[in-house]
Order: sequence, then C-alpha cells, then structure tokens
Amino acid sequence: MNTVTFPLLNLKLELSRIAFSIGNIDIYWYAILMMSAFIIALIIFKIKDGMFNLKFSDILDLSIYVIPISIISARIYYVLFNLDYYISYPSEIFNLKAGGLAIYGGIIGGGITCYIFCKRREIDLLDLFDYIIPCLALGQAIGRWGNFINVEAYGKATNLPWRMGIVEAGKYIEVHPTFLYESLVTFSIFILLSIISNRRRYKGQLTLIYLMVYSFARMIIEGMRTDSLMIGNIRISQLLSLIILVTTVTITIIKNRKVCKASKMKE
Repeated sequence: MNTVTFPLLNLKLELSRIAFSIGNIDIYWYAILMMSAFIIALIIFKIKDGMFNLKFSDILDLSIYVIPISIISARIYYVLFNLDYYISYPSEIFNLKAGGLAIYGGIIGGGITCYIFCKRREIDLLDLFDYIIPCLALGQAIGRWGNFINVEAYGKATNLPWRMGIVEAGKYIEVHPTFLYESLVTFSIFILLSIISNRRRYKGQLTLIYLMVYSFARMIIEGMRTDSLMIGNIRISQLLSLIILVTTVTITIIKNRKVCKASKMKE
C-alpha cells in the first residue's frame, strides 16, 4: 500500500496497485484504466463512424496492431534510455509490473504502424491521425491516473497549495502532482479537438494542434519531474518536445497561410 495525502483538502489515501486478484492472477488498476480508455475510445469512434472518410471497421482492424505495438515501442524507448540498468538486469526488461512506459515511444511506434496500415488500406494518413488523435489525448488523461495509483511520475518538492504528500525512501515529502497536470492538459486537448473536429480547415490540423499543445505542456511539466529519461544533463522528453513544438508551429504557420491565400483567391 502507498500513502498519498493532499494537505489542501485534508485528504489521506491508502493506494494499492492491485485492484483485485483472480486466483493467483493480480489485476492492476493501471491495466483497468487503460482498458477503460480503450473501450471509451471505441464508443467515440463508433459515434464518429464516417467522419473524415474513416470507417469504424478500419479502426477496429487498426487497433489489433497499434495497441500492442505502441506498448512494445513505449517499453523499448524506456529501456533504451535506461540501458545501463537493463544491461545489468536484463530480466527486468519484461517486468512491466514495475512500470516503465514512455509516451513518446508509444506515439512513435503507433505512428509508424498507422503509416503502414494506411498504405495497405489506401487510407489518407492525415485523415486517420485527425480521427484518432482526440481519443489518444483522452487515453493519456485517463492513463495518468494509473501513475497516481502507482505513486510515480510525480514532481519535485513544492509548497504550493495543491501539493501532494508521498513517502519516498522512507521519508515524507510534498511534491508537484505532475500526473494531475498532464491529465488536465490532455483532457483539455480532447475537449478542444472534439469541439473543432467538424470545423477542420485542412487535413492534419487536429494532429498539429495536439502536437503543439501537448509538446509545449510536456516541456514544462517534464522540468518538474524527478524521473526523467536523460542524455547527460538533458531531459530527453524536453528536447523531443521542443523539436516537435518548433516543427509543428512552423508547419501550422505555412498551412494557415496557404489556406488563407486559397480563401482569398476564391473570393
């Protein structure tokens, strides 16, 4: 059991990673949350059937490949940037119960899978990305609560009113609830993209908005965390977020200028 407190609310919680057990099999809260996110996404995809010329049946077929591949790539990404540890303890590579999935690794693996899938099905890749991106953001928002239950992905010590109290290495400390920051950001992205989905001005617009907003927020939140993957003194997620932010802002400016120019020519 892990103890978590929220002084502002005078709230103390005792959290267990395990929701329940069936015989000798433990069912973890993280798995339940991710499965819940997947089911909710499928319901939304069914409601959106036909949007951007995408069929619900295509999304079902894609999910068979993209979910396991995204999990594997998220793990590979994490292992590669903790290679010294896993070379010493190779059996831990497969110990997902201990945590260790990197969202950018999942996005990269999922993106490549989508590209191959679209090539084979003759589906427009940008249409597919715009179709699934809102639910990706929602899945992140839900999944971050798994980090809360596991008492991981938290931030540095702080005395801000909304601080979270935890026990680290036998010592009580109060830290930034960075899981909550990212959950709120990604849920807000989901709401934003859902609202503007029917007013898309060009293919890839929703994807660009997601990448811009998320990379900007992640760059800030990552600076608060204590468990960042590092290259020397550089936080990998911050560096990648900066690259994505600069790239997507540039593309968005170019795209918007082209759309505006095309609109003026029609007038």
